[in-house]
Amino acid sequence: MTTTIYKKVKGQTSLLFVLCSFLFSVALTSCSDFLEIKQMNEIILEDFWNEKSDVENVVTGCYADLLEDGIRERMMVWGEGRSDNVAGGRDITNQLNLYNVLRENITAMNSYTKWESFYAIINRCNTVMKYAPKLSTVDPSFTQADLKATIAEMTALRSLCYFYLIRTFRDVPFSRVAYTDDDQKMDLPATPFYDVLDSLIYDLESVKGDAVTRYPLTEPRDQTGRITRDAIYAMLCEMYLWKQDYDNCIRYAELVIDSKKEYFTEVVNTAGSKINAKDAELMLLRTNGYPLVCLHMNGNNFGQAYKDLFVTGNSFETIFELVYSDNPSSSGQKANDAISSLYGNNTNKKGSFVATTLITEDATKESARTVYEDVNKAYDARIYTNCSSSSGYITKYATRAQDVSASSTKVSENENNTNRERSYYANGENGSKWIIYRLSDIMLLEAEALCQQMVEGSDSVAASINREKLDKAFSLVNAVNKRSICKNVLQASDTLKRSSYNSRSQMESLVERERRRELMFEGKRYYDLVRYAMRAGNTTEFASVMSKREDVNQGYVSNFFKKMDAIFWPYNYEEMRVNRNLKPNPAFGTGENESYEKTSK
Repeated sequence: MTTTIYKKVKGQTSLLFVLCSFLFSVALTSCSDFLEIKQMNEIILEDFWNEKSDVENVVTGCYADLLEDGIRERMMVWGEGRSDNVAGGRDITNQLNLYNVLRENITAMNSYTKWESFYAIINRCNTVMKYAPKLSTVDPSFTQADLKATIAEMTALRSLCYFYLIRTFRDVPFSRVAYTDDDQKMDLPATPFYDVLDSLIYDLESVKGDAVTRYPLTEPRDQTGRITRDAIYAMLCEMYLWKQDYDNCIRYAELVIDSKKEYFTEVVNTAGSKINAKDAELMLLRTNGYPLVCLHMNGNNFGQAYKDLFVTGNSFETIFELVYSDNPSSSGQKANDAISSLYGNNTNKKGSFVATTLITEDATKESARTVYEDVNKAYDARIYTNCSSSSGYITKYATRAQDVSASSTKVSENENNTNRERSYYANGENGSKWIIYRLSDIMLLEAEALCQQMVEGSDSVAASINREKLDKAFSLVNAVNKRSICKNVLQASDTLKRSSYNSRSQMESLVERERRRELMFEGKRYYDLVRYAMRAGNTTEFASVMSKREDVNQGYVSNFFKKMDAIFWPYNYEEMRVNRNLKPNPAFGTGENESYEKTSK
């Protein structure tokens, strides 16, 4: 399936060494001594899968692998690098692969087209699902409930990896088989996008009832740092949206929302909770009853909301996140180095990526804004928490604290003012939690689905037919928007107006803009643009957006993105060389013939 994972290494498959590495990472016996005794198949079948702890250690290893730079960088580069959110930053011309991504000069030789780190996790998930059932016969402590929950967890992690792959490459090799020896055929052809998507939905539907609903209060990190039923519901919500099954998208969004409301009540009623009943009531009043982190009720301050979401983590809003250590060097655990490199750190606040001027210029405008809403004036705290409006440095995830406050007229930026201080993580010390899903994301996915169920037109008949869905979609968007307004008391003039959005097209545009500013730099933007293009069945709007990027030749990009193939990434040259069943994306070529014109003649 992939070149790097399965090629021969000193007479054994490199998969063996992959297994060794993650067992070592969870502090098992010395791999080098262990592997000198027996081959991979013998280890798996005879010596390893005998105790409940064996499964737990391998599952832990799967999560640990999601923290690695190869995975994290691709989540960021695939999700943001080709979007209109980012431009080239520090030393970008010396980082040829990344520079070519930003210039839209991607070839099959680009290192960011490599996918083996995702397939490594997929194979480990498949391996757990193959061998874990054996434990129910040899270790009584590993119950059927444990087995089902483990299968659900591994199915979800495998599905998440495949979901990243199909959104990036479209058609990819798909298998539920565990590859554990050299005799198995691994040069699989690519399975079409929607066939893989249907398989992922089928798999998640099959296991959703077996997933853990709540982890114990003694293990609070597990509630957001491991797969739960809510995480599976969130994945199904988004997958159904890509499938254009809007009823099911909305159904799963509502399941997540209801669960989060219940969980929020539990958090408030927990002894020692930092949220008292009065504050909880004020928060829900501001956010239309949706439990979004909104802890700036005492004065015009937004800093605590940022910290709870992205720094401390494990917030009641978060559904699933990758958990890094708060103090990597002292704990000896993995730091979020992908953030330090791509977004910045206290030594180099300017990372390889910076925000585009299209975004930063909004902070200086009083009207005709591109990303942020005119009605919010300059009170939207995300203008500040996403990036520096004066320098373009990306601050979301790169900072451990942001004390955003508002004057009587607007949120302003002055990095030397202690009332609005940013504190960057030290290089190699970033402990920010990378969020895969949070409630505001799911709410906006539901709003998008509601828009797709509306009829076209802006006349009174269309408005009447759409009214209920317009009301619901607006309530979802408005809740997310109001949470981000950095004012203790909101006036009517500060908030979005329902009367301004009376047609499907008006509401659809609002949802798209809110998703962009709310989830900026979280690895979502490019995938959103791909989804919009696939739904439209053309790249007209997509090409228009791409032509506005700062690092590209606008004429070339406008022409290049006329082809739907171009919105996806090419297969890596080495993958195609080893797996002859992979056919190159005609927009990019094979690595030998790299242009669309050459390969399409």
